[in-house]
Amino acid sequence: MLEFPRWKYILVAGVLLFSLIFALPNFFGEDPALQIARDDRAPVDQAAREAIEEFLRKEGIEYRTAYIDNGRLMVRFDSVPQQLRARDAVNETYGREYITALSFASRAPDFVRAIGLRPMPLGLDLRGGLYLLYQVDVNGAISQLLEGYEQDVRRALSSAKIPFRDVTPVRVESDINNGIRAILSEGANVDAARDAIAKALPDLAVSIVNLPSGPAVQALLSPAQIRERQEYALQQNIVTLRNRVNELGVSESIVQRQGLDRINVQLPGVQNSAEVKDILGRVATLEFRMEYTQGNAFEAAQRGRAPLGAKLYRTRDGTPVLLKREIIVTGDQLIDAVYTTSQEGPAVSVRLDSRGGEEMFETTRTNLNRRMGVVYIEKRRETVEVDGKQVERDVTDEEVISLATIRGIFSNQFQITGLTASEARELALLLRAGSLATPIYLVSERVVGPTLGRDNIERGIRALIIGMIGIFVFMAAYYRVFGLVANVVLLGNLVLLLALMTALKAALTLPGIAGIVLGLGMAVDANVLIYERIREELRRGTSPQAAIKAGFEKAFSAIADANITTLIAGIVLWVFGTGPIRGFAVTLTIGIGTSMFTAILGSRAILTLMYGGRRKLRELPI
Repeated sequence: MLEFPRWKYILVAGVLLFSLIFALPNFFGEDPALQIARDDRAPVDQAAREAIEEFLRKEGIEYRTAYIDNGRLMVRFDSVPQQLRARDAVNETYGREYITALSFASRAPDFVRAIGLRPMPLGLDLRGGLYLLYQVDVNGAISQLLEGYEQDVRRALSSAKIPFRDVTPVRVESDINNGIRAILSEGANVDAARDAIAKALPDLAVSIVNLPSGPAVQALLSPAQIRERQEYALQQNIVTLRNRVNELGVSESIVQRQGLDRINVQLPGVQNSAEVKDILGRVATLEFRMEYTQGNAFEAAQRGRAPLGAKLYRTRDGTPVLLKREIIVTGDQLIDAVYTTSQEGPAVSVRLDSRGGEEMFETTRTNLNRRMGVVYIEKRRETVEVDGKQVERDVTDEEVISLATIRGIFSNQFQITGLTASEARELALLLRAGSLATPIYLVSERVVGPTLGRDNIERGIRALIIGMIGIFVFMAAYYRVFGLVANVVLLGNLVLLLALMTALKAALTLPGIAGIVLGLGMAVDANVLIYERIREELRRGTSPQAAIKAGFEKAFSAIADANITTLIAGIVLWVFGTGPIRGFAVTLTIGIGTSMFTAILGSRAILTLMYGGRRKLRELPI
């Protein structure tokens, strides 16, 4: 008799049941939706939901449903124009309280959402949205690191009471600046200076050099340290971009590395590209410095240079200001930043880490009734014409946004004023998400409209349906009843594939649909190998039940070899590919596993149920 263990029946049935449950949300489709989150990151409550629903009704904006999902309000609409109208209305009325983002919401019933099931995320080519490719300035990361080392050397020499004239970056046998050089004053103790700098920068190679102007001490980074810092900056920028995307409220986003020094950002459903690019690419931070009172700012501005130990800045109205070179606190030491309003107007409420709080406490304690400046620093790249050619150059904008007198002692909590409402909101967002470790520059941008994405979905599904109908007809005509069994197994394979992609949250792309079609073809190929083996056994005079058993056993090695070689190719494409190639590899790799399971276990389970218990079976409909 043809036998199949009971536990395998249970396994196949259990896998099929769970596959149907996980794949269920994908069969209901989606509607355009508006995602609304609180600006202070608190969860949206029921009262807020009712208030916004009442507001939309008063504005005459029709919507399907509204529900709270993971602390954010999702409002579904019948069409994109209604979605855009609702976004504009909510931003105009509730702009200070809420952040809105265009999104999509599943039409699945409430009970499906209640048990935590979500449809498979769609890629940019199917959803529509914004694709951005950024170039990371990895050399800029070294410059920023050296700026920090410069401050450490100044503090170390000042604490050791060693006089020095200046501390500057230096380039030694390198294409970029790779160290710090402290130029000492005449009569300074060179050995003590070297020991102080070596203690402040223990990881750097510190040495004494003799310059025409006098002795100096320099500290250099090794090539390995430079590579390590560049890699760290790239990874930190990826984390920061993800944080900024999350602050914007964009769902199903992708931020990943591409190549050695590039990052690609995919934002499905995003249509306000100018605002998003401005927030993501902005290299902005803050510095807190004390005012330099031993010189005249207007005279320094006329000369075009600041006195030693000072830097020349300008306020927003163009007034020159001299600030000390020593930095008290930077934006990197901020833990949280929230937009708020104060008696002086819009403000950003800031909270520092422990080290920053200690520095701020000590500074304010010893500098009462003196002025502290808040410097806003932004780096960007602009294109200029030089000798008739378009040339890109890096520009750093620095301006003093606040110059206030210290009236009391404070440490890790205070407010920054002197901003407009929109500037305060954007600054709070940037500070919360973290500053970029090094500048990034947009090198490629592609916008996929929602209409084009919908067309791609329709064409992809149409290709899938046509391909499956062709397979069904061929299998039913050529293998008769066994072909019908193969068709049922093929449908099960498709459901299992969708369920696994949904559970793994793998984004479905247009090349991914091609991978699904190819995977279905490979699944049928496994059934063809099994059925041809069964036919061979029948031609040899083997009994029908023994032929079925022999067909599965003898075809297994050929099926395994073919699928393993394809699996290796799929994994290589998955690991090393990007964009469309990876989307194809994901579905192909998962499809290989599902086709092996359904063809070997699923087909045998059904055929054993049909023919395993028959004692007088003379022929098979194959």
